[in-house]
Amino acid sequence: MGSFFTVVGLRLPNNEPIIFSRSICDKCKHKLTMLDMIPIFSYLFLNGKCRYCKKQISSLSSYMELYTGLLFATSYSIFGFSYKLLIALGIVSLLIIVSVSDINYLIIPDEIIIFFSIYFVIFTYLDLGLKLTIYHICSSIILFTLMYIIMLIGNKSFKKESLGGGDIKLMIIFGLILEPLTGIFSIFIASLFALPISLFLLHKNKEHVVPFGPFLLLALTFLYFLQVNDQIILKLLNFYN
Repeated sequence: MGSFFTVVGLRLPNNEPIIFSRSICDKCKHKLTMLDMIPIFSYLFLNGKCRYCKKQISSLSSYMELYTGLLFATSYSIFGFSYKLLIALGIVSLLIIVSVSDINYLIIPDEIIIFFSIYFVIFTYLDLGLKLTIYHICSSIILFTLMYIIMLIGNKSFKKESLGGGDIKLMIIFGLILEPLTGIFSIFIASLFALPISLFLLHKNKEHVVPFGPFLLLALTFLYFLQVNDQIILKLLNFYN
């Protein structure tokens, strides 16, 4: 699954075929066999080189395979066989795909947002019922509007684009999974995750554009795995007051 998510993240922004297309070496364009694509192990056994042209190949897919496997296993250990497990697996899948596409192209394809929005509506309904699903749809509207306002303020303050459209659209998905206050808290957590990386890139490469989508989804994964909700957030706020 991690290998497939990497392919989706790399090909979808370029409008390249995903399902009906053989995997090839990026360097020599030779078609790869099953032995060349065993998750993680093929990369290790081939010493990170193409079997055919002997040139170094990207380790991205192997890392994504490892992270996907670890996060899928963590999802099962927390939620067991349940609808919440399917929601957790959807969050991990979205995290991997968006990380690949946003880091490489600074793009979060609309097709990904649409697909996972439908996915989470279905499993939120199966898990929580119609009434709470409607509540989460309202949460989506609130979070999307809030993120849009943050973007407008950021654009005006920095005199340039401060957030990508994909980051704003991700809030639709956040609302389908998190309660409103927890969704707002996730933006704060994502900013904390992004801050040290941003400072490092600014210092090392003078890089001013940092993809925010992966950090948002990392925060979503963190909060969902810890099963944080609005009541917990309110208790934390009351504790500090």
